Amino acid sequence: MWRVLILALMTGVAAGGIADSARAQTAQPAPKAAPKAAAPAAPAAKSAAKPESKPAAPPAAVAGGAEPTLIGQFGTWGAYSATPNGKKVCFALAKPSSSKTNPPNRPRDPAYAFVSTRPAEKVNNEVSVMIGYALKPGSESSVEVGGAAFAMYTQGDGLWIKNAAEEERMVEAMRKSAELVVKGVSAKGTETTDTFSLKGLAQALDKIAQDCRR
Repeated sequence: MWRVLILALMTGVAAGGIADSARAQTAQPAPKAAPKAAAPAAPAAKSAAKPESKPAAPPAAVAGGAEPTLIGQFGTWGAYSATPNGKKVCFALAKPSSSKTNPPNRPRDPAYAFVSTRPAEKVNNEVSVMIGYALKPGSESSVEVGGAAFAMYTQGDGLWIKNAAEEERMVEAMRKSAELVVKGVSAKGTETTDTFSLKGLAQALDKIAQDCRR
């Protein structure tokens, strides 16, 4: 259920509009739509962020009636909370500081890194990435942080850590490191490398941990 919601949230962020229930049911990225009226949290996100690292605002509404609200902006990372189907979730969200494709200049949707906490499911700091294109079926991607590489499994345009037992170590490395590098291969064979600044992530994770307490 959360995987469906996470894709709905991320798709909504990428589209700049509302991720409707049909999108959540299929968990497939929808075509970009013209932006609708900004959610109340959007102005706060814009004013709190630096111009060069301004994150996209989350969708005004997603499956289950969730309305993500900005609860803090820390460097390139925004901390948000939402209550889909009456169950509170919190997440930190950032976009890459740089992106490259091979061959160069291949079109793609924006990429986002996403760290979520869901107390009702006893899930804490789950890392995922929306990479901005359909990944090559059966392919594996990797995340490099703090000198360590972590294998990621793919589903649609989303990445999740392959070995859940390594996730806590990965998050600790992210807290202490400067950059997160995500590599993937599209269904058409394009190789991508996205670099995320980790400045502010530790503070964003502390904020969502505080806000998502039972």
